[in-house]
Amino acid sequence: MFVWLLATAGWRPLAVPDEGRYAGVAWEMIRSGDWLTPTLNGLPFFHKPPLFYWITGISLQGLGQNMMAARMASLLGAWMGAVALWLFVRRWVGPQRALWASLVLLTQPFFYGGAQYANLDTLVAGCITATILMAVHAVLLDEHGLPYRAALWGAYALAGLGLLAKGLIGLVLPGGVLVLWLLVTGRWRRILWLLSAPGLVVFLGVSAPWFVAMQRLYPGFFHYFFIYQHFQRFMQTGFNNMHPVWFYVPVIVGLTLPWWPVWIWSWASRPEPEAPSARPQGLTALMWVWLFVIVGFFSIPASKLPGYVLPVLPALAFLMADAGLNRSRGKWAGAGRAMVVTLVASALLCVGLIGAVVRFDQHSTRPMVPVVQPLLKQGVPLLYLDEFAYDLPFYLRLPSPVPIVSDWDNPELPKHDNDQKELFDAGEFNPELASTLLLRPGQWHAWLCRYPRLMVVAPDDAARNHVELSWQAPQVVVKRKSLWVLDRAQLISHGLVCP
Repeated sequence: MFVWLLATAGWRPLAVPDEGRYAGVAWEMIRSGDWLTPTLNGLPFFHKPPLFYWITGISLQGLGQNMMAARMASLLGAWMGAVALWLFVRRWVGPQRALWASLVLLTQPFFYGGAQYANLDTLVAGCITATILMAVHAVLLDEHGLPYRAALWGAYALAGLGLLAKGLIGLVLPGGVLVLWLLVTGRWRRILWLLSAPGLVVFLGVSAPWFVAMQRLYPGFFHYFFIYQHFQRFMQTGFNNMHPVWFYVPVIVGLTLPWWPVWIWSWASRPEPEAPSARPQGLTALMWVWLFVIVGFFSIPASKLPGYVLPVLPALAFLMADAGLNRSRGKWAGAGRAMVVTLVASALLCVGLIGAVVRFDQHSTRPMVPVVQPLLKQGVPLLYLDEFAYDLPFYLRLPSPVPIVSDWDNPELPKHDNDQKELFDAGEFNPELASTLLLRPGQWHAWLCRYPRLMVVAPDDAARNHVELSWQAPQVVVKRKSLWVLDRAQLISHGLVCP
Protein backbone atom coordinates (compact mmCIF):
# COMPACT_ATOMS: atom_id res chain seq x y z
CA MET A 1 0.00 0.00 0.00
CA PHE A 2 2.61 2.51 1.09
CA VAL A 3 4.81 1.97 -1.96
CA TRP A 4 1.86 2.74 -4.24
CA LEU A 5 1.06 5.93 -2.34
CA LEU A 6 4.74 6.92 -2.37
CA ALA A 7 5.24 6.32 -6.09
CA THR A 8 4.59 9.85 -7.39
CA ALA A 9 4.96 11.83 -4.16
CA GLY A 10 8.17 13.52 -5.27
CA TRP A 11 7.14 14.46 -8.80
CA ARG A 12 5.86 17.99 -8.38
CA PRO A 13 6.85 21.12 -6.46
CA LEU A 14 4.89 22.32 -3.46
CA ALA A 15 1.46 23.67 -4.31
CA VAL A 16 0.70 27.10 -2.90
CA PRO A 17 -0.60 28.20 -0.59
CA ASP A 18 -1.36 25.03 1.39
CA GLU A 19 1.67 22.84 0.80
CA GLY A 20 4.07 25.77 1.02
CA ARG A 21 2.46 26.93 4.27
CA TYR A 22 2.46 23.60 6.10
CA ALA A 23 5.82 22.33 4.88
CA GLY A 24 7.23 25.78 5.65
CA VAL A 25 5.98 25.67 9.25
CA ALA A 26 7.64 22.26 9.68
CA TRP A 27 10.87 23.66 8.22
CA GLU A 28 10.74 26.55 10.69
CA MET A 29 10.62 24.06 13.57
CA ILE A 30 13.88 22.58 12.31
CA ARG A 31 15.40 26.01 11.73
CA SER A 32 14.52 27.38 15.16
CA GLY A 33 14.92 24.18 17.15
CA ASP A 34 11.56 24.94 18.79
CA TRP A 35 9.39 21.86 18.24
CA LEU A 36 6.68 23.09 20.57
CA THR A 37 5.44 26.32 18.96
CA PRO A 38 4.50 26.26 15.25
CA THR A 39 5.56 29.47 13.53
CA LEU A 40 4.74 31.07 10.19
CA ASN A 41 7.53 33.40 9.12
CA GLY A 42 8.79 33.33 12.70
CA LEU A 43 5.42 34.29 14.28
CA PRO A 44 3.32 31.89 16.43
CA PHE A 45 0.88 30.14 14.06
CA PHE A 46 -2.08 28.53 15.81
CA HIS A 47 -4.50 27.91 12.97
CA LYS A 48 -3.85 24.19 13.37
CA PRO A 49 -2.32 21.86 16.00
CA PRO A 50 1.19 20.41 15.59
CA LEU A 51 1.00 16.72 14.63
CA PHE A 52 1.44 17.38 10.91
CA TYR A 53 4.43 19.64 11.58
CA TRP A 54 6.08 17.14 13.91
CA ILE A 55 5.80 14.28 11.41
CA THR A 56 6.95 16.47 8.54
CA GLY A 57 9.84 17.92 10.51
CA ILE A 58 11.09 14.46 11.50
CA SER A 59 10.72 13.34 7.89
CA LEU A 60 12.66 16.34 6.56
CA GLN A 61 15.45 15.68 9.03
CA GLY A 62 15.60 12.00 8.20
CA LEU A 63 15.03 12.05 4.44
CA GLY A 64 16.29 15.50 3.48
CA GLN A 65 14.63 18.66 2.23
CA ASN A 66 12.63 17.13 -0.64
CA MET A 67 9.05 16.88 -1.84
CA MET A 68 8.52 13.32 -0.69
CA ALA A 69 9.60 14.14 2.84
CA ALA A 70 7.40 17.25 2.84
CA ARG A 71 4.37 15.05 2.07
CA MET A 72 5.16 12.25 4.52
CA ALA A 73 2.47 13.20 7.05
CA SER A 74 -0.23 12.99 4.36
CA LEU A 75 1.20 9.73 3.06
CA LEU A 76 1.17 8.23 6.54
CA GLY A 77 -2.39 9.46 7.13
CA ALA A 78 -3.58 7.79 3.91
CA TRP A 79 -1.69 4.61 4.76
CA MET A 80 -3.23 4.59 8.26
CA GLY A 81 -6.73 4.87 6.85
CA ALA A 82 -6.17 2.16 4.24
CA VAL A 83 -4.58 -0.27 6.72
CA ALA A 84 -7.31 0.36 9.30
CA LEU A 85 -9.99 -0.39 6.71
CA TRP A 86 -8.22 -3.54 5.52
CA LEU A 87 -7.67 -4.91 9.04
CA PHE A 88 -11.23 -4.18 10.16
CA VAL A 89 -12.94 -5.63 7.09
CA ARG A 90 -10.67 -8.71 7.09
CA ARG A 91 -11.52 -9.39 10.73
CA TRP A 92 -15.28 -8.90 10.55
CA VAL A 93 -16.25 -9.53 6.91
CA GLY A 94 -13.54 -11.52 5.16
CA PRO A 95 -10.24 -11.29 3.28
CA GLN A 96 -11.76 -10.87 -0.20
CA ARG A 97 -13.77 -7.82 0.73
CA ALA A 98 -10.88 -6.46 2.76
CA LEU A 99 -8.63 -6.68 -0.27
CA TRP A 100 -11.12 -5.07 -2.63
CA ALA A 101 -12.17 -2.34 -0.19
CA SER A 102 -8.50 -1.39 0.15
CA LEU A 103 -7.90 -1.48 -3.61
CA VAL A 104 -10.93 0.68 -4.31
CA LEU A 105 -9.82 3.19 -1.67
CA LEU A 106 -6.21 3.35 -2.86
CA THR A 107 -7.19 3.92 -6.48
CA GLN A 108 -9.80 6.59 -5.94
CA PRO A 109 -8.20 9.71 -7.48
CA PHE A 110 -9.59 11.75 -4.58
CA PHE A 111 -7.85 9.59 -1.98
CA TYR A 112 -4.65 9.17 -3.98
CA GLY A 113 -4.41 12.90 -4.62
CA GLY A 114 -5.01 13.63 -0.94
CA ALA A 115 -2.13 11.34 -0.01
CA GLN A 116 0.13 13.34 -2.33
CA TYR A 117 -0.88 16.73 -0.92
CA ALA A 118 0.93 18.22 2.06
CA ASN A 119 -1.87 19.59 4.17
CA LEU A 120 -3.72 18.36 7.24
CA ASP A 121 -6.82 16.85 5.59
CA THR A 122 -5.47 13.39 4.78
CA LEU A 123 -3.69 13.04 8.11
CA VAL A 124 -6.85 13.78 10.10
CA ALA A 125 -8.87 11.58 7.71
CA GLY A 126 -6.58 8.67 8.58
CA CYS A 127 -6.99 9.38 12.30
CA ILE A 128 -10.79 9.65 12.02
CA THR A 129 -11.00 6.42 10.02
CA ALA A 130 -8.84 4.50 12.47
CA THR A 131 -10.77 5.92 15.46
CA ILE A 132 -14.17 4.90 14.10
CA LEU A 133 -13.07 1.42 13.11
CA MET A 134 -11.20 0.78 16.36
CA ALA A 135 -14.22 1.84 18.43
CA VAL A 136 -16.60 -0.34 16.37
CA HIS A 137 -14.06 -3.17 16.69
CA ALA A 138 -14.27 -2.79 20.48
CA VAL A 139 -18.08 -2.92 20.36
CA LEU A 140 -18.07 -6.08 18.24
CA LEU A 141 -15.43 -7.77 20.39
CA ASP A 142 -17.57 -7.25 23.47
CA GLU A 143 -20.66 -8.52 21.66
CA HIS A 144 -18.73 -11.70 20.87
CA GLY A 145 -17.57 -12.09 24.45
CA LEU A 146 -13.94 -11.23 23.63
CA PRO A 147 -11.55 -8.84 25.44
CA TYR A 148 -12.28 -5.35 24.21
CA ARG A 149 -10.60 -2.85 26.55
CA ALA A 150 -7.35 -2.52 24.60
CA ALA A 151 -9.32 -1.74 21.43
CA LEU A 152 -11.51 0.79 23.23
CA TRP A 153 -8.52 2.56 24.77
CA GLY A 154 -6.80 2.45 21.40
CA ALA A 155 -9.78 4.31 19.92
CA TYR A 156 -9.35 7.02 22.55
CA ALA A 157 -5.63 7.27 21.75
CA LEU A 158 -6.41 7.62 18.04
CA ALA A 159 -8.98 10.32 18.82
CA GLY A 160 -6.23 12.13 20.71
CA LEU A 161 -4.04 11.98 17.62
CA GLY A 162 -6.96 13.27 15.58
CA LEU A 163 -7.24 16.25 17.93
CA LEU A 164 -3.51 16.91 17.47
CA ALA A 165 -3.90 16.51 13.71
CA LYS A 166 -6.62 19.09 13.06
CA GLY A 167 -8.49 19.97 16.19
CA LEU A 168 -11.91 19.04 17.52
CA ILE A 169 -13.12 17.29 14.36
CA GLY A 170 -10.73 14.46 15.29
CA LEU A 171 -13.06 13.77 18.23
CA VAL A 172 -16.42 15.20 17.16
CA LEU A 173 -16.76 13.40 13.82
CA PRO A 174 -15.93 9.88 15.08
CA GLY A 175 -18.19 10.52 18.06
CA GLY A 176 -21.07 11.62 15.84
CA VAL A 177 -20.70 8.60 13.54
CA LEU A 178 -20.52 6.15 16.44
CA VAL A 179 -23.48 7.56 18.35
CA LEU A 180 -25.78 7.65 15.31
CA TRP A 181 -24.70 4.15 14.25
CA LEU A 182 -25.42 2.78 17.72
CA LEU A 183 -28.85 4.40 17.61
CA VAL A 184 -29.88 3.20 14.15
CA THR A 185 -28.72 -0.38 14.81
CA GLY A 186 -30.52 -0.65 18.15
CA ARG A 187 -27.36 -0.58 20.22
CA TRP A 188 -28.26 2.61 22.06
CA ARG A 189 -27.24 1.15 25.43
CA ARG A 190 -23.69 1.03 24.07
CA ILE A 191 -23.47 4.82 23.94
CA LEU A 192 -22.75 5.07 27.65
CA TRP A 193 -20.68 1.90 27.44
CA LEU A 194 -18.26 3.68 25.08
CA LEU A 195 -17.54 6.28 27.76
CA SER A 196 -14.44 5.04 29.53
CA ALA A 197 -12.56 6.77 32.36
CA PRO A 198 -9.27 5.00 31.47
CA GLY A 199 -9.92 5.84 27.84
CA LEU A 200 -10.39 9.50 28.73
CA VAL A 201 -7.07 9.43 30.61
CA VAL A 202 -5.41 7.99 27.48
CA PHE A 203 -7.05 10.64 25.28
CA LEU A 204 -5.91 13.48 27.51
CA GLY A 205 -2.47 11.98 27.91
CA VAL A 206 -2.03 12.00 24.14
CA SER A 207 -3.57 15.37 23.32
CA ALA A 208 -3.68 17.68 26.34
CA PRO A 209 0.02 18.44 27.08
CA TRP A 210 0.58 20.51 23.94
CA PHE A 211 -2.60 22.54 24.37
CA VAL A 212 -1.86 23.26 28.03
CA ALA A 213 1.71 24.27 27.17
CA MET A 214 0.54 26.70 24.49
CA GLN A 215 -1.98 28.33 26.82
CA ARG A 216 0.71 28.82 29.44
CA LEU A 217 3.13 30.33 26.92
CA TYR A 218 0.53 32.37 25.02
CA PRO A 219 -2.45 33.54 27.10
CA GLY A 220 -5.46 33.75 24.82
CA PHE A 221 -4.48 30.63 22.90
CA PHE A 222 -7.50 28.60 24.07
CA HIS A 223 -9.95 31.27 22.92
CA TYR A 224 -8.23 31.73 19.57
CA PHE A 225 -7.81 28.03 18.81
CA PHE A 226 -11.05 26.56 20.13
CA ILE A 227 -13.56 29.42 20.05
CA TYR A 228 -12.44 31.43 17.04
CA GLN A 229 -10.84 28.80 14.78
CA HIS A 230 -13.45 26.12 15.43
CA PHE A 231 -16.79 27.70 16.26
CA GLN A 232 -16.71 31.24 14.89
CA ARG A 233 -15.02 30.28 11.62
CA PHE A 234 -17.41 27.34 11.23
CA MET A 235 -20.43 29.65 11.20
CA GLN A 236 -19.03 32.82 9.59
CA THR A 237 -19.43 33.64 5.91
CA GLY A 238 -16.55 36.05 5.27
CA PHE A 239 -13.98 33.46 4.28
CA ASN A 240 -12.81 32.05 0.97
CA ASN A 241 -14.22 29.06 -0.91
CA MET A 242 -17.89 29.88 -0.49
CA HIS A 243 -20.02 27.10 -1.98
CA PRO A 244 -23.67 25.94 -1.88
CA VAL A 245 -24.87 23.23 0.48
CA TRP A 246 -24.81 20.55 -2.26
CA PHE A 247 -21.15 21.24 -3.15
CA TYR A 248 -19.78 17.93 -1.89
CA VAL A 249 -22.07 15.71 -3.94
CA PRO A 250 -20.45 16.48 -7.33
CA VAL A 251 -17.02 16.69 -5.65
CA ILE A 252 -17.24 13.16 -4.28
CA VAL A 253 -18.79 11.73 -7.45
CA GLY A 254 -16.31 13.43 -9.76
CA LEU A 255 -13.19 12.71 -7.75
CA THR A 256 -13.93 9.02 -7.16
CA LEU A 257 -14.47 8.20 -10.81
CA PRO A 258 -14.29 5.71 -12.45
CA TRP A 259 -15.58 3.63 -9.50
CA TRP A 260 -19.04 5.21 -9.44
CA PRO A 261 -20.37 3.58 -12.66
CA VAL A 262 -19.43 0.10 -11.40
CA TRP A 263 -21.13 0.78 -8.08
CA ILE A 264 -24.32 2.07 -9.69
CA TRP A 265 -24.40 -0.83 -12.16
CA SER A 266 -23.94 -3.31 -9.32
CA TRP A 267 -26.92 -1.87 -7.50
CA ALA A 268 -29.09 -1.55 -10.61
CA SER A 269 -28.46 -5.15 -11.71
CA ARG A 270 -30.16 -6.46 -8.55
CA PRO A 271 -28.20 -9.66 -7.95
CA GLU A 272 -29.78 -12.67 -6.33
CA PRO A 273 -29.70 -12.49 -2.53
CA GLU A 274 -26.64 -14.01 -0.93
CA ALA A 275 -26.71 -16.78 1.60
CA PRO A 276 -26.84 -15.42 5.16
CA SER A 277 -23.55 -13.74 5.97
CA ALA A 278 -21.46 -14.30 9.06
CA ARG A 279 -20.63 -10.62 9.22
CA PRO A 280 -21.88 -8.74 12.30
CA GLN A 281 -25.17 -6.93 12.01
CA GLY A 282 -25.04 -3.28 11.00
CA LEU A 283 -21.69 -2.92 9.19
CA THR A 284 -23.27 -1.65 5.99
CA ALA A 285 -25.34 0.76 8.07
CA LEU A 286 -22.11 1.95 9.70
CA MET A 287 -20.68 2.93 6.33
CA TRP A 288 -23.83 4.80 5.30
CA VAL A 289 -24.02 6.64 8.62
CA TRP A 290 -20.32 7.47 8.29
CA LEU A 291 -20.91 8.90 4.84
CA PHE A 292 -23.92 11.03 5.73
CA VAL A 293 -22.64 12.37 9.07
CA ILE A 294 -19.38 13.68 7.68
CA VAL A 295 -20.77 15.07 4.43
CA GLY A 296 -23.65 16.64 6.34
CA PHE A 297 -21.33 18.19 8.92
CA PHE A 298 -19.10 19.89 6.36
CA SER A 299 -22.07 21.00 4.25
CA ILE A 300 -23.27 23.32 7.05
CA PRO A 301 -20.62 26.09 6.85
CA ALA A 302 -20.58 28.32 3.80
CA SER A 303 -16.82 27.90 3.33
CA LYS A 304 -16.01 24.50 1.85
CA LEU A 305 -12.89 22.80 0.49
CA PRO A 306 -12.85 19.38 -1.22
CA GLY A 307 -10.32 17.94 1.21
CA TYR A 308 -12.65 18.34 4.17
CA VAL A 309 -14.64 15.24 3.17
CA LEU A 310 -11.66 12.93 2.66
CA PRO A 311 -12.71 11.00 5.83
CA VAL A 312 -15.77 9.60 4.00
CA LEU A 313 -13.72 7.79 1.36
CA PRO A 314 -12.95 4.60 3.34
CA ALA A 315 -16.68 4.10 4.00
CA LEU A 316 -17.46 4.77 0.35
CA ALA A 317 -14.75 2.34 -0.76
CA PHE A 318 -16.25 -0.43 1.35
CA LEU A 319 -19.74 0.19 -0.05
CA MET A 320 -18.41 0.15 -3.62
CA ALA A 321 -16.37 -3.01 -3.13
CA ASP A 322 -19.17 -4.76 -1.28
CA ALA A 323 -21.75 -4.01 -3.97
CA GLY A 324 -19.39 -5.08 -6.76
CA LEU A 325 -18.53 -8.37 -5.08
CA ASN A 326 -22.19 -9.06 -4.31
CA ARG A 327 -22.85 -8.70 -8.04
CA SER A 328 -19.94 -10.82 -9.24
CA ARG A 329 -20.05 -13.56 -6.55
CA GLY A 330 -16.28 -13.76 -6.97
CA LYS A 331 -16.52 -14.92 -10.58
CA TRP A 332 -14.49 -13.58 -13.51
CA ALA A 333 -17.58 -12.25 -15.20
CA GLY A 334 -19.95 -9.34 -15.10
CA ALA A 335 -19.14 -7.01 -12.24
CA GLY A 336 -16.01 -9.02 -11.40
CA ARG A 337 -14.42 -8.24 -14.76
CA ALA A 338 -15.72 -4.68 -14.57
CA MET A 339 -14.07 -4.21 -11.17
CA VAL A 340 -10.68 -5.39 -12.41
CA VAL A 341 -10.87 -3.16 -15.49
CA THR A 342 -11.98 -0.26 -13.33
CA LEU A 343 -9.11 -0.90 -10.92
CA VAL A 344 -6.55 -0.63 -13.72
CA ALA A 345 -8.23 2.43 -15.22
CA SER A 346 -8.41 4.13 -11.83
CA ALA A 347 -4.75 3.47 -11.08
CA LEU A 348 -3.73 4.93 -14.43
CA LEU A 349 -5.97 7.92 -13.84
CA CYS A 350 -4.37 8.55 -10.43
CA VAL A 351 -0.90 8.66 -11.94
CA GLY A 352 -2.08 10.65 -14.96
CA LEU A 353 -3.69 13.34 -12.84
CA ILE A 354 -0.50 13.83 -10.83
CA GLY A 355 1.38 14.14 -14.13
CA ALA A 356 -1.13 16.72 -15.34
CA VAL A 357 -0.60 18.79 -12.21
CA VAL A 358 3.16 18.65 -12.77
CA ARG A 359 2.64 19.88 -16.30
CA PHE A 360 0.12 22.67 -15.73
CA ASP A 361 0.60 24.01 -12.18
CA GLN A 362 2.94 26.97 -12.62
CA HIS A 363 2.44 28.73 -9.25
CA SER A 364 5.62 27.48 -7.56
CA THR A 365 8.32 30.01 -6.69
CA ARG A 366 11.01 27.34 -7.11
CA PRO A 367 12.28 28.99 -10.37
CA MET A 368 13.36 31.94 -8.21
CA VAL A 369 15.76 29.83 -6.15
CA PRO A 370 18.77 29.88 -8.58
CA VAL A 371 18.63 33.69 -8.61
CA VAL A 372 17.88 34.30 -4.93
CA GLN A 373 20.26 31.80 -3.35
CA PRO A 374 23.56 33.31 -4.64
CA LEU A 375 22.41 36.83 -3.79
CA LEU A 376 21.51 35.79 -0.24
CA LYS A 377 25.05 34.44 0.17
CA GLN A 378 26.33 37.85 -0.96
CA GLY A 379 24.29 39.52 1.78
CA VAL A 380 21.56 40.98 -0.43
CA PRO A 381 18.40 41.15 1.74
CA LEU A 382 15.04 39.70 0.72
CA LEU A 383 11.74 41.50 1.20
CA TYR A 384 8.14 40.51 0.48
CA LEU A 385 5.77 43.15 -0.82
CA ASP A 386 1.99 42.81 -0.33
CA GLU A 387 2.01 38.98 -0.31
CA PHE A 388 3.83 36.21 1.51
CA ALA A 389 5.53 33.59 -0.70
CA TYR A 390 4.66 30.50 1.33
CA ASP A 391 6.94 28.01 -0.41
CA LEU A 392 10.08 30.09 -0.98
CA PRO A 393 11.47 29.80 2.60
CA PHE A 394 11.23 26.00 2.29
CA TYR A 395 13.19 25.87 -0.96
CA LEU A 396 15.79 28.38 0.22
CA ARG A 397 16.09 26.98 3.76
CA LEU A 398 16.06 30.57 4.94
CA PRO A 399 17.91 31.01 8.24
CA SER A 400 15.54 33.76 9.45
CA PRO A 401 12.08 35.22 8.76
CA VAL A 402 11.52 37.66 5.89
CA PRO A 403 10.01 41.15 6.46
CA ILE A 404 6.76 41.85 4.60
CA VAL A 405 5.52 45.29 3.57
CA SER A 406 1.74 45.61 3.55
CA ASP A 407 -1.08 47.72 4.92
CA TRP A 408 -1.29 45.98 8.30
CA ASP A 409 -3.45 48.77 9.74
CA ASN A 410 -6.25 48.26 7.21
CA PRO A 411 -9.43 47.62 9.27
CA GLU A 412 -10.70 45.29 6.54
CA LEU A 413 -7.71 42.96 6.87
CA PRO A 414 -9.07 40.76 9.73
CA LYS A 415 -12.26 40.14 7.73
CA HIS A 416 -10.50 38.23 4.95
CA ASP A 417 -9.02 34.75 4.76
CA ASN A 418 -5.56 35.10 3.21
CA ASP A 419 -1.84 35.19 3.94
CA GLN A 420 -2.03 38.68 5.43
CA LYS A 421 -4.78 37.62 7.85
CA GLU A 422 -2.74 34.60 8.94
CA LEU A 423 0.35 36.70 9.59
CA PHE A 424 -1.67 39.44 11.29
CA ASP A 425 -3.20 36.89 13.68
CA ALA A 426 0.20 35.32 14.32
CA GLY A 427 1.67 38.71 15.08
CA GLU A 428 -0.89 39.24 17.85
CA PHE A 429 0.85 36.50 19.85
CA ASN A 430 4.29 38.12 19.52
CA PRO A 431 3.84 41.87 18.94
CA GLU A 432 7.51 42.68 19.53
CA LEU A 433 8.72 40.40 16.76
CA ALA A 434 5.78 41.36 14.54
CA SER A 435 6.87 45.00 14.69
CA THR A 436 10.14 44.05 12.94
CA LEU A 437 8.58 41.72 10.36
CA LEU A 438 5.21 43.23 9.46
CA LEU A 439 6.30 46.51 7.90
CA ARG A 440 3.98 49.39 7.03
CA PRO A 441 3.90 51.02 3.55
CA GLY A 442 5.79 54.03 4.91
CA GLN A 443 8.81 51.76 5.56
CA TRP A 444 9.02 50.70 1.91
CA HIS A 445 11.12 53.69 0.80
CA ALA A 446 13.41 53.33 3.81
CA TRP A 447 14.28 49.80 2.72
CA LEU A 448 14.89 50.89 -0.87
CA CYS A 449 17.29 53.57 0.34
CA ARG A 450 19.02 51.47 3.00
CA TYR A 451 20.57 48.77 0.80
CA PRO A 452 22.65 48.96 -2.41
CA ARG A 453 20.64 46.02 -3.72
CA LEU A 454 17.38 44.54 -2.54
CA MET A 455 15.46 41.45 -3.65
CA VAL A 456 11.70 41.92 -3.68
CA VAL A 457 9.10 39.20 -4.20
CA ALA A 458 5.71 40.67 -5.00
CA PRO A 459 2.53 39.95 -6.98
CA ASP A 460 3.16 40.27 -10.71
CA ASP A 461 0.86 43.31 -10.86
CA ALA A 462 2.58 45.09 -7.94
CA ALA A 463 4.16 47.67 -10.28
CA ARG A 464 0.72 49.29 -10.62
CA ASN A 465 0.83 50.33 -6.96
CA HIS A 466 4.59 50.67 -6.54
CA VAL A 467 6.14 52.72 -9.32
CA GLU A 468 9.66 51.80 -8.20
CA LEU A 469 9.09 48.27 -9.52
CA SER A 470 8.24 49.63 -12.97
CA TRP A 471 11.70 51.18 -13.34
CA GLN A 472 13.35 47.75 -13.60
CA ALA A 473 12.17 44.53 -15.19
CA PRO A 474 11.66 41.54 -12.88
CA GLN A 475 14.40 38.91 -12.88
CA VAL A 476 12.03 35.94 -12.57
CA VAL A 477 8.33 35.76 -13.40
CA VAL A 478 6.13 32.90 -12.25
CA LYS A 479 2.37 32.73 -12.24
CA ARG A 480 1.04 35.52 -9.97
CA LYS A 481 4.43 36.39 -8.44
CA SER A 482 7.66 37.96 -9.66
CA LEU A 483 11.13 38.59 -8.32
CA TRP A 484 12.81 41.99 -8.69
CA VAL A 485 16.45 42.67 -7.89
CA LEU A 486 16.43 46.41 -7.28
CA ASP A 487 19.58 48.52 -7.58
CA ARG A 488 19.52 51.63 -5.37
CA ALA A 489 21.67 53.73 -7.74
CA GLN A 490 19.40 52.91 -10.65
CA LEU A 491 16.31 53.71 -8.58
CA ILE A 492 17.79 57.08 -7.62
CA SER A 493 18.53 57.84 -11.27
CA HIS A 494 14.82 57.30 -11.98
CA GLY A 495 13.72 59.66 -9.23
CA LEU A 496 13.85 57.82 -5.90
CA VAL A 497 14.60 60.37 -3.20
CA CYS A 498 16.79 59.12 -0.36
CA PRO A 499 17.86 61.26 2.63
